[in-house]
Amino acid sequence: MSHILDALQWRYATKKFDANRTLSDEKIAVLKNAFNLTASSFGLQPVKLVVIQNQKLQDKLVALSMNQQQVADASHVFVFCIETTIDTAYIASYFENVKDIRNTPDEILQPYREYLNSHFEKESPEAIKSWAAKQAYLAMGNLLTACALENIDACPMEGFDPSGYDTLLNLSEKGLSSVLVMPIGYRAQDDMFADFKKVRKPLTETVIEF
Repeated sequence: MSHILDALQWRYATKKFDANRTLSDEKIAVLKNAFNLTASSFGLQPVKLVVIQNQKLQDKLVALSMNQQQVADASHVFVFCIETTIDTAYIASYFENVKDIRNTPDEILQPYREYLNSHFEKESPEAIKSWAAKQAYLAMGNLLTACALENIDACPMEGFDPSGYDTLLNLSEKGLSSVLVMPIGYRAQDDMFADFKKVRKPLTETVIEF
């Protein structure tokens, strides 16, 4: 079996973290860079990652996370947030970054710039929010694999109060809205779920080939 399949077999949604073990700065740096390298629609990166390593704050987040203790016991908590405004200024900043990194002339970028401006001007706020949220799921999926490859345990969560998180973390003031939560760290030795066999449909039921 390949290394990546071994890592994915090892991975599980961790139900209990070892509260006495902390991830190194080097490990966190790997995950932050993996997040930043995630693919995104149009390359616009409408997702930001909030990294929390603060016990008092993590304890407060438990009540906003359906009382899931993983949030308090994890080494760090990742909160995936989306930009609440994708406008001409946001798009312009993307193209300035392209110019700085690739030295692409304006005349080459202009048609794509005009297309993106037109596209997002036509979309409703709800449609843009849905689009951005999909990018957050891409980022979480990428980080779940990165965690597995680095032998870091993680628990992806949709079960939390986004408005509560937004208020506690002052996300609205930053033009952000929380979408997903992922505590990370190291599994507790007595987490019985770690030894459960994975329950998956056979490939013949999940993969269609022509």
